[in-house]
Amino acid sequence: MRNIAVIPARYAATRFPAKLMQMLGDKTVIHRTYQNTLATGLFDEVLVATDSEIIFREIDRHGGNVCMSKGIHESGSDRIAEAIEHKDVELVVNVQGDEPFMQREPLAALIGAFRDPSVQVASLKQRISEEEDVRNPNVVKVVTNLLGDALYFSRSVIPYRRDQGIAHPFFRHIGVYGFRKKALMAFTQWPHSQLELTEKLEQLRYLDNGVPIRMVETAFNGMGIDTPEDLEKARQLLH
Repeated sequence: MRNIAVIPARYAATRFPAKLMQMLGDKTVIHRTYQNTLATGLFDEVLVATDSEIIFREIDRHGGNVCMSKGIHESGSDRIAEAIEHKDVELVVNVQGDEPFMQREPLAALIGAFRDPSVQVASLKQRISEEEDVRNPNVVKVVTNLLGDALYFSRSVIPYRRDQGIAHPFFRHIGVYGFRKKALMAFTQWPHSQLELTEKLEQLRYLDNGVPIRMVETAFNGMGIDTPEDLEKARQLLH
């Protein structure tokens, strides 16, 4: 099964513009993410897809594999779809550009989910240990059914603990996805769903269109960089 990892990389992030070009140790965030993904050895190809000449030059000058997006895209998935439309691949893995500490173990587990031929889309979840993360709208939560498929993703607290005596775990969604190419290309043809627009979570478009997302639990303690405060925490992790 030929696979590719694509790292969508927007320069003008809403909450933290130019975050991917911030220094994290001796490398920029996007360069570190690219190198760590490449170092896993799991992929036939690793590609950064960007709308920014600045990011393009950053990856290119280090000898990386990068392409410029031809269009304006509202989501990372749309940007990835453009980048791989004419590539001969079956499995596409979306590695977020702001996850610079990505490791081999969670990506291998994600790819492993596709041994089940029924799985069209898969993603990662991690048990939440801090109560403040449960309430933080920047930490996306996910609940799953007994098969491990996502029932819903939300910035709100899900599930709601109506009975405080029931210790149901909370799970954080880690925004790393695997798609069969056919599922990803179909996604780009569907209109934005109401739930997607309400939560500002593009993965809800799959659920609204009846495509399950298989969630793979991981102990991977990554860190997405969404704010300047996240960047400072990431810098501390390097020391």
